[in-house]
Amino acid sequence: MAKILANRLHHTAYVTKDLEKTRAFYEDLLGFQLAATYCEKDELFGKERTYCHCFFEMKDGSALAFFQFADDEDQALFGPSMPDSPFHHIAVHVDAEDQAELERRIEAAGIQPPETYTLEHGYCRSVYVKDPNGMTVEFTCDDPKALDPALDARRRADAHAELKRWLGGQHHNNNPFRAEANH
Repeated sequence: MAKILANRLHHTAYVTKDLEKTRAFYEDLLGFQLAATYCEKDELFGKERTYCHCFFEMKDGSALAFFQFADDEDQALFGPSMPDSPFHHIAVHVDAEDQAELERRIEAAGIQPPETYTLEHGYCRSVYVKDPNGMTVEFTCDDPKALDPALDARRRADAHAELKRWLGGQHHNNNPFRAEANH
C-alpha cells in the first residue's frame, strides 16, 4: 500500500454568487472564522481574471474557501450551480456539544426542512444544512462505540474485500450499528 502523503485537508473551494451572504452564514451563524481574504487578479486559463477568495477556518486549521469573480462572464463560467443532490456535500467533524449548538443556531436562524435535517447513521449522527449557495454541509459527530480501535482495525482490514463484494453484486448491509446489518 502506498504511503499517505497528505497531512490534512488544507481547504476545499467553491464559487459563490454572494460572498457577504456566504460570510454571514459560515462566520456569523456557524462560527467558522474568516481567516483570510485574498483579492486577486491573475492570468488564468487564457484571460486576466479578477476575483476574491475567502477562507473560513475550522479548529484544525483546514478551511472552506469561496471565490467570487468581478466579471459576470467569469462568474458564469466558473460558478455553476451546486448539484441539487444531498449526496454532493462536504462533511466536517464536530463533537456532540458543538453539534447541539449548531442545531440550536440553525433553528434560531429559522432554517427549516428541507434546508436542514438530521440522520442517524449508527456509526455517527449527522446534521445537514444548505448554505446560501445551495451546498449541503454536514456536521458529523461519531458515536463513541464507532471509535473502538478493534472495530476500526477490522473496518480497515476489510475495506478492500467489502468494496470488491459490493462491486460483485453482493449489496447486503455491513454496518454493525444498524439492526439490518448482515441480513
